Amino acid sequence: MSQTITIEKGNVQETLLLPLWGRAFETQKENPRLIDRKAVQIIEKIDYDFSDIEKTQSMSQHGWVARSLHTDTMAFNFIKKHPEAAIVNIGCGLDTTFSRIDNGKIMFYELDLPDVIDLRKNFYEDSARHIGIASSFLDTEWFGQITVRDGLLFLAGGVFYYFEEEQIKKFFIQAADYFGQCDFFFDSLSPTGMKIAKKQILKKGGMGMALEGGWGLKSIKNLETWDPRIKVVNSISMSKGMKKGVPLLKKLMLTIPDMLGVCSMVHMRIA
Repeated sequence: MSQTITIEKGNVQETLLLPLWGRAFETQKENPRLIDRKAVQIIEKIDYDFSDIEKTQSMSQHGWVARSLHTDTMAFNFIKKHPEAAIVNIGCGLDTTFSRIDNGKIMFYELDLPDVIDLRKNFYEDSARHIGIASSFLDTEWFGQITVRDGLLFLAGGVFYYFEEEQIKKFFIQAADYFGQCDFFFDSLSPTGMKIAKKQILKKGGMGMALEGGWGLKSIKNLETWDPRIKVVNSISMSKGMKKGVPLLKKLMLTIPDMLGVCSMVHMRIA
């Protein structure tokens, strides 16, 4: 587990580095908004030239940190009510949420494609409460591997907008049918946000792949039309409450996407 891991440009795994770098970069600032030592440890083990990302992703870096902070808050609040909760991290990539929120009692499942789970083994070892599951989230046979004792929370950061609306709708309904009550917390992009992601993040970051198609959510409330069991608990803009310590110019630049609802954090409940 101490060897250096090489990730080539043009590989799909390359996109996993973006939010990981964002958290590690923030952690090493003089006054970090987020402290993620596990992200720093992982970055140090990866052989990759991060210079293009550092030069071009200042605004996106804020978003990756904000998403993590929102997710941590959601997870902490859920765990307060459900100390032995089951939490499923959909499309986990190189996410490090478990390292920040573990209370010693929760069951935490990292779900991603087999090659990603294999990559994670360089940095994490499965334990009785922290388990990797190699599967597409759309192949719902993995539902049977989840043990629910005290509430179920699904996290999905930077995942759903890579897929089509009908795929996400079908998945939510399947989760409702199988689990009954559960909560989802995820980020959504508006159609405008999708265009920004394609042009500003992957392309400017020097990524070798394109984000084709995808799910741009025009109205958060539209989720409730998919199934009567789906309720939107709340949604907030990605940058809400996250601008403390951000330079004035960047604050002003973040105001426009906030007003347009370009990117939102959504808490959805199935009951």
